[in-house]
Amino acid sequence: MPIPDFMKANFETLLRAAAAGDLALVQGTDARTGETRFILCAIAQCGGEVVLTPFGHLADGNPYELYDPPFDPGGG
Repeated sequence: MPIPDFMKANFETLLRAAAAGDLALVQGTDARTGETRFILCAIAQCGGEVVLTPFGHLADGNPYELYDPPFDPGGG
């Protein structure tokens, strides 16, 4: 399955934010479960206000146990 264009665009935005030092890890609440999450966000200024754009949350526990191939933690 090819990666959708909007996902590629979001990833490019994430890379630009990282290169500029405009990333933050913030604590928030999962809107569906109510659980505490640590969320990776891009930071921007808009009209004098700080805007956080969430990209996803960090995995709880061992992230290698959460995904099946094609993700290959061994690199091969």
